[in-house]
Amino acid sequence: MPATYGFLSTYPPTQCGLATFNAALATHLTAGTPGAAVGSGVVRLLSQDNAGGGIALDRAAPRVVHTWHTDRPGGWVAAAAALNRFDVAIIQHEYGIYPGDAGAEVLPLLRDLKIPAIVVLHTVLTRPDPLQRAALEQIADTAAAVVTMTDTARQRLTANYAVNPRKITVIPHGAGSHTGVPREAHDRPNLLTWGLLGPGKGIEWALRALALLGDLAPAPLYTVAGRTHPKVLEQQGDVYRSSLVALAAELGVTDAVNWVDAYLEPARLSKLIRSADAVVLPYDSTEQVTSGVLIEAVGAGVPVVATEFPHAVELLADGPGLLVPHQDPEAMALAIRHVLAEPGLPGRLAGLAGGPTLRWPAVAARYQSLAARLLADRAPLAAATISA
Repeated sequence: MPATYGFLSTYPPTQCGLATFNAALATHLTAGTPGAAVGSGVVRLLSQDNAGGGIALDRAAPRVVHTWHTDRPGGWVAAAAALNRFDVAIIQHEYGIYPGDAGAEVLPLLRDLKIPAIVVLHTVLTRPDPLQRAALEQIADTAAAVVTMTDTARQRLTANYAVNPRKITVIPHGAGSHTGVPREAHDRPNLLTWGLLGPGKGIEWALRALALLGDLAPAPLYTVAGRTHPKVLEQQGDVYRSSLVALAAELGVTDAVNWVDAYLEPARLSKLIRSADAVVLPYDSTEQVTSGVLIEAVGAGVPVVATEFPHAVELLADGPGLLVPHQDPEAMALAIRHVLAEPGLPGRLAGLAGGPTLRWPAVAARYQSLAARLLADRAPLAAATISA
């Protein structure tokens, strides 16, 4: 019998990168294994502020078997019971998605599990506060295995936290396949940034770089695709997006910017990625050890111009893009010029930075191997318990 998986995370139609990641992993981990998709399921995290959403559930993904309403106390009890129906639990971890101080309410759930738990860390902070450090160390101590998506995150975890390094496995963030989507012809270079919008995204620096490219003929078109992050919208409204629109007008690049205020369906996103001449990641963060946007761009063979956030430094070292200092529009404009001036660059990038090893089927296979190892290690213990 194939192993069955219980997935704990946010999940579509919630609109966030974690939900998208969890749905893709669940789909590919159970694809092609008879009975696995039927026997596996998702325990979905849902808070009051993300109860809406506009993305349809992926019918190929395992269906939701339980919803943990995180704004209600004690929801972990039923969530743990739902996960215990499966062979292995795969739990996404990000600060802010679980209740309690530093998301500590995931801890009693982990302790109540009777099955091996793989915890996937989406954020590993260099300087956590005491609560964040304690929560993450206890999570790692309780889990059967911990997954980081970059070696940078692994090194940061072993250097700054009391975590057993033997529990850590590095498995990259998966990338979709966009090869079946035709590249549309266009008469001006296309630059692209996508993802949920909010302060720290650094779009203002990309706009300032765009203003320095006005001498190019034809001038580039910069597409900024993505809704404002729901939490940002709730707390601040659309102030950030409005400030960007005003900045574009001030810089005289309004006609060179295409704002797509939508959370993109996979087919539409693939079309945008395939038509991009460069993906621009102007992020302000110096902490970001995982970027699904970066992985998707590299996996699609599109050149990347990115600030020096940790995941970009690690992934772009093999050459599929250019790194620039944070908040430096002059350096960003220079890098974009270089990318646009080099014909045939996307085709030469297709085999760099991991190639097929970044695709979801290969990534899911590594999770499957890790789960199989955990179950094999557990088998002698179970047999000894029965004989006793």
